[in-house]
Amino acid sequence: MAVFLELLVNGISVGAVYALIALGFVVIFKATEVVNFMHASLLLAGGYVIARLHPLIGFWAALAAGIAAAALVGALVEFLILRRAHVGSRGVLAIVTIGVDILLTTELTRRIGTEVLALGDPWGDRVLRLGPVTVAETRVVALAVAAALIVAFLLAFKFTGWGVAMRATAEDAETAALMGVRLGRVSLSAWAVAGALAAVAAMFLCVFPTPGLDRGTAAAAMKAFPAAILGGLDSTTGALAGGLIVGVTETLMSGYQSELAFLGRGIGDAAPFLVMIVILLLRPSGLFGTKEPARV
Repeated sequence: MAVFLELLVNGISVGAVYALIALGFVVIFKATEVVNFMHASLLLAGGYVIARLHPLIGFWAALAAGIAAAALVGALVEFLILRRAHVGSRGVLAIVTIGVDILLTTELTRRIGTEVLALGDPWGDRVLRLGPVTVAETRVVALAVAAALIVAFLLAFKFTGWGVAMRATAEDAETAALMGVRLGRVSLSAWAVAGALAAVAAMFLCVFPTPGLDRGTAAAAMKAFPAAILGGLDSTTGALAGGLIVGVTETLMSGYQSELAFLGRGIGDAAPFLVMIVILLLRPSGLFGTKEPARV
């Protein structure tokens, strides 16, 4: 029972970080109706800046710089590439993001090489003991920070002018533009917010108990993609639910790997995608996604 509780707590904390990444997918999709496949490179860029700068300026300043850098990269991609790609299909723009992701990820992994970069976080390898459950302090902090950021975003989305503009754009972009909403500004801010969230997630994905930032860190963003899909690409609540489902599923499957040996090795990595497929078979729009109206 203690093992199950420990895996569950760790799964929830990891799922909260996945929810931050999934929220980035959702923000961009709601603002532009584009599925962003370059989120992995935004995550890697933010983590790389933190890792390189923390020995020079300290962890907190490096974290701020990493968040700003990832937000800037996202905004520049939207402004310099996507906005000037004169195509009518959102699917083509999604393919463009794949190309940008390949370029950025290739360059960043070349710079990282075979190193494993520490991010200099202040928590180190300390753990908390909650009765029979042992949890890394970084996991507890990740859960608290992710919860605070998600709640702050939901409140901003509901009560601020930016949130109203975002919701209006997601509902009907053409009507929103006629009512004075600046679609370009909404799209730019969405990409910047997604980049900032990716940088925060990168920090928590690369600290203890993981060894640090390496060439494979970008793959973690793809684990959050099933979270966004199964929760609903146009639902912020779905991003949270999807992240938690993916995190808990992955952690439990990995923790009970020996008991599930008949399913094959590496079932923990495949489990999020299996859950996504099952949910999409039952609810094609995701758990909280909006069903598109159809004329019959």
